Amino acid sequence: MQWQEFWELHRKTILIVLGGVALLIGGWLYSRPTPANPTFATAVSTKPAAVDKSKAATTPAKVCVDVKGAVNRPGVYTLGKNARVQEAIAAAGGVHTDADMRQVNLAKQLQDQQVVYVPAQGEQLPGGLTTGMAADQTGPSTSTGGQDTPKINLNQASKEELCQINGIGDKKADMIIQYRQQHGPFKSIDELKNVDGFGDKTVAKLKDQAAV
Repeated sequence: MQWQEFWELHRKTILIVLGGVALLIGGWLYSRPTPANPTFATAVSTKPAAVDKSKAATTPAKVCVDVKGAVNRPGVYTLGKNARVQEAIAAAGGVHTDADMRQVNLAKQLQDQQVVYVPAQGEQLPGGLTTGMAADQTGPSTSTGGQDTPKINLNQASKEELCQINGIGDKKADMIIQYRQQHGPFKSIDELKNVDGFGDKTVAKLKDQAAV
């Protein structure tokens, strides 16, 4: 009887409280985040990653060189952009037993469309190809001024050939070779001015005897 009396006395208050609780629970359920759709999640997780077109379009730079002389497999080879003469010779199967490697600069960096020539013992060729360095010509440039004396190519000539130029001795020949090993081929005769010991007058006198 006490419960009935309590209910009769407080029924309105109890209903108000229960209604408020119901509203709170309903609001909480409504604002609660729903689980992700399994099908959608699976589709997203299995979607292939986008391809970086800039990377896909980028291809490693290459150089193409012609390896000749005392090598086992002479021919044209494609190598990496920063490849050296040593790598070109290795691609050609190495050298013959009679190859004169004293004249070959194995550390020389290759350039596209050039020749790497490995001389045999006692072999002498025009144009400095006996140095074994990469070159894009097979011989020295010749004078067009009616003279029969060929010009010496500064980028291809050996030390002995450089000394054949009037005004160049052993020391200057060594400096020319050192300069082209450090800075690459000469672009013009005037670039000799960047080498110690070569002034304007000296370079002017050499233009009839040298070429690049």
